[in-house]
Amino acid sequence: MIQLKSLAEELKAIIKGLEKVKQELAGSENDGPVSETFCETLKEFVGAAETEVALGRNADALALYFGEDPACCPFEQVVAILLNFVKLFCKAHEENWKQAELEKKKAQKEAKMENAKGINLTN
Repeated sequence: MIQLKSLAEELKAIIKGLEKVKQELAGSENDGPVSETFCETLKEFVGAAETEVALGRNADALALYFGEDPACCPFEQVVAILLNFVKLFCKAHEENWKQAELEKKKAQKEAKMENAKGINLTN
């Protein structure tokens, strides 16, 4: 099981390393044609790495959003709780929809019966 505390520590180290890579990229952009390929490759790497870092931050934010402490609650547990909630919510929604349909049909049936009684009384 992955503990978010250790994941957060690793993420901080990655962020620091990424900042150093960005500094290297900024420094090498003025080196001329000799560093052109290096700069292009490094730019691609930085873009991909920033996406991964954002994903790690979103995992913490997800845990916090659902009231869990990212430092002590495994990410898998947060996801399992969320999945269970979604399943139960969908089931409840379906049951509510079916109940509403039954009540609608019952109301239509009663309205027809009232209408039929009204027709019989006028005849």
